[in-house]
Amino acid sequence: MKSRSTLATWLSGLDASRLARVLGARRDAVAPPEPRSVGELADRLQRPGSVALVLPRLALPHLQVAEALAALGVPASRDALAELLGAADDETTRELAAVLEVLADHALVWPDGSGKLRMAGPLRQAWDAPLGLDAPLEHLLAGTTSDELRGMLVALGLKSPGTKAQRLAALVEHHSDPERIASLVVKAPAAARELLERRAVAAPEEPPQFIVFGHPGPGREADGARWAVERGLLVQDRHRYGPARMPAEVALALRGPGWHAPFQPVPPSAGLASVTPAEVDREASAAASAFAARASSVLSACSAAAPARLKSGGIGARELARIGKAAQADDAVVRLTLETAYAAGLLGRDGDRVAATEAYDAWAEQEPPEQFAVLLQAWRDLPLTPTQARDEDDKALPALGGAPPCGGCVQARHGLFAAAAQLPAGQSVKVASELGPLIAWHRPLADSSPQDGTPFASVIREAELLGVLARGALSPLGIHLRTGDTEGVRAECRRLLPSATAAARIGADLTAVVTGTPATRLAALLDSVADRETSGTASVWRFSAGSIRRALDAGHVPEDIEADLTAVATGPLPQPLSYLIADTARGHGRVRVAPAACVLHGDEPALLAEVAAHRKFAKLGLRQLAPTVLISRSPLDTTVAALRAEGYAPVAETAEGTVRVEKARPRRATAPVPTPRDSDGGAKGRGSGAKGRGLIAGPRAAQASAAVDSHALADRLLAAPPTTPDPAPFDGGVPYATDTEEIVAGWAKHLPYGDVRQLAHAIDAGRAITVEYVATSGNRTVRTLSRLVLDPPYLEAWCHLRDAERVFTLSRIQSVMSVPE
Repeated sequence: MKSRSTLATWLSGLDASRLARVLGARRDAVAPPEPRSVGELADRLQRPGSVALVLPRLALPHLQVAEALAALGVPASRDALAELLGAADDETTRELAAVLEVLADHALVWPDGSGKLRMAGPLRQAWDAPLGLDAPLEHLLAGTTSDELRGMLVALGLKSPGTKAQRLAALVEHHSDPERIASLVVKAPAAARELLERRAVAAPEEPPQFIVFGHPGPGREADGARWAVERGLLVQDRHRYGPARMPAEVALALRGPGWHAPFQPVPPSAGLASVTPAEVDREASAAASAFAARASSVLSACSAAAPARLKSGGIGARELARIGKAAQADDAVVRLTLETAYAAGLLGRDGDRVAATEAYDAWAEQEPPEQFAVLLQAWRDLPLTPTQARDEDDKALPALGGAPPCGGCVQARHGLFAAAAQLPAGQSVKVASELGPLIAWHRPLADSSPQDGTPFASVIREAELLGVLARGALSPLGIHLRTGDTEGVRAECRRLLPSATAAARIGADLTAVVTGTPATRLAALLDSVADRETSGTASVWRFSAGSIRRALDAGHVPEDIEADLTAVATGPLPQPLSYLIADTARGHGRVRVAPAACVLHGDEPALLAEVAAHRKFAKLGLRQLAPTVLISRSPLDTTVAALRAEGYAPVAETAEGTVRVEKARPRRATAPVPTPRDSDGGAKGRGSGAKGRGLIAGPRAAQASAAVDSHALADRLLAAPPTTPDPAPFDGGVPYATDTEEIVAGWAKHLPYGDVRQLAHAIDAGRAITVEYVATSGNRTVRTLSRLVLDPPYLEAWCHLRDAERVFTLSRIQSVMSVPE
């Protein structure tokens, strides 16, 4: 395609450092397998899916310039673009040049050999009507007959040439002169003039009149529309269906020479205040410490009693309130903790519950700074706004509801980073809500919650809760989080969050007070012997007979309880607590309840003594409690069957003993991902497995290759030929690089070789891939697939759209794109 060839030519003329900038901005286009040539790179850069990934990252002036260029049509000159945008002075011209440079770095707009500006085809299609302008006159008149063109020229008072092409050219030339259009409209009837002036500023998708069939009906406006249609100022559909459309040339002429497309190269102003790094650190530390303590309490409550899921999915308001009450945290903190913990793999769905995973057990053993860093990094790329409690219809939203990923929510968060990072050094916004317009400027395609009173209030509030935003400025946590510096985030967490407190002040009022964040072992000890009353900057536990009895039931002995508490107390153990432990222990166990699956009883002590001493009944776990009573640890049916096998004739009774477990193992969920495939490529437990059926599958995606070095790849691409031949082993050409490539190419014959390479690499390397797929019904969908297994002519994969295993026909895959890391 022409646009692709001009892009490849422009890329080939760049130096290595500039090309590396392009590669760094468009990481998805260089995902493995890396492109073999500049031509293949240009192909990847022009794919609609690749362009769609970069658009949400653009700031407002970048989108405004792209829209203006789309309205002009490509190729277009810089001067025409500057005139349309009103970039007349030197400063605005420099700002326009800087915006075009950024668009070029993203390979969205670039100059061709003649100095004209070109743009990516999918970028032009992002707007149905750029700047509210319809298609040019030549496009709208494509289906018009020669006689109709002649009639328009006659109505305009122009001489009509002989051929259709000449008549069309004459009409286009006339309408391209704004002065002619303006003078014509001035002389038009009042109804026609009012209609045209109104339509010139109205978007084409919102016409003032909709004609279903035939010509406009009687009336003043209809007469005006007829006058405009007869002169080509409005163009009616060939079949007289729908509204008459205004050509772009006519709309621009009627808007007048003083009208310019919007161009806002400078972000909106905000009220600023001075702030010192120490003040930012102090507030960020307080917010992060408070959230870390409450998040630990929330997850501890979920571990002790797994919250129930609604039938429609997610955790409802009642369970959220229960968790909040147990952890003494508000709804926003509970929702934020649950969503980040689920994203980090600390929580998972387990039937009708959301339970802690085994990863939570390891997380709970870490110190607060490490715990907080895990949740903070999960929040950065969370594809939703977790604190959004209501939808646009003001209906309550459950937490962990499984809503579709929201890319705009991620961009809102990144827009916050960008807006706060652009504030002058030592300055912050006076009111945090003033960051909303700045976020909208940096990320105009980001999503704001429908319930936000001010733009992006929810994401700003989340950043303040986490200490990412403090005193209206980006904290050190936010600075490292913005750049994705994992080690930097962890280091700042260790610096800002206070060390865990390992000692408690135990008072005579039977309370234990821990200032700051309690160490994991201290919190576990106090949770086991006391009831937590408050948490936050200081946590309070209260001892009671019930809490001490709970510890004794869990296997602790009085001496160990007292010794453990003495070890963590800041002073000697208060006498009232010692008395409480001793008194509770004295009465503990005076009545014993033995576990039993069933009870054996009878009227003959000798017979029961014989059964109890029978060597073959040892496996039943019989124990004699009284001369006429035995208990068995085996189930009733097993016990009866064993007795009958030895010649006894017991009679089963309906009354059974029950087993009471004082310390049940906390419920744990499996990881919230599909069952991984084994090294042979088949799903675990599939019997013969994929390998036995001749399937091809790759290793786990965790073995993905390291990040691509943009500078090294730029050097290789510039040194390689501009284009490389596609494999054609049966025609004497180069062979395929792998057997998988050859198999995929044989079944997906319509896929270009670049797509074949990416699909084959995803299969071999165990990477996820995004495909455009056409089902047998004709429905076209875009799906992300992982855990690929090639079974020609089919591809078995886990479909992220359906959240289940699916089988795809290779010949129905229309295009392929790598999933960005």
